[in-house]
Amino acid sequence: MLTDQQLADVRRYAGYPLLADTVADDSRDFAYGWVSPGVWQTLNHRLANLRPEEEGVLVTVYLTQLMQLESDITGARENLDTESAAVWRRNRHEVRDRSALFDDWRRRMCAFIGIAPGPSLGSGGISIARG
Repeated sequence: MLTDQQLADVRRYAGYPLLADTVADDSRDFAYGWVSPGVWQTLNHRLANLRPEEEGVLVTVYLTQLMQLESDITGARENLDTESAAVWRRNRHEVRDRSALFDDWRRRMCAFIGIAPGPSLGSGGISIARG
């Protein structure tokens, strides 16, 4: 069974806001119904009912990688002050590239779980709306 921290990390990486003192379970999804009706129930249900092999994949493939990728983004701050040193040059797009890779893995995790990416992650594509 996933720990509370792992559950919070899955929700966060999936792009959903924190739960705080609300409960999203099989009988309630009222707190975030205005964002994405039923998604919290589905996410909660799937995470609470993972088969052991699915939990293994979620933890070892996705959560472990996502923690490292997220750390790599913030770690890139160490290179932001250097344009070049001897023959070394920093990648001006390092943070953007790392963020894109991180978000790609977040979307992959959502696909593995079988839920749509949350409001803070989105679909990753370009959308056009008619006014």
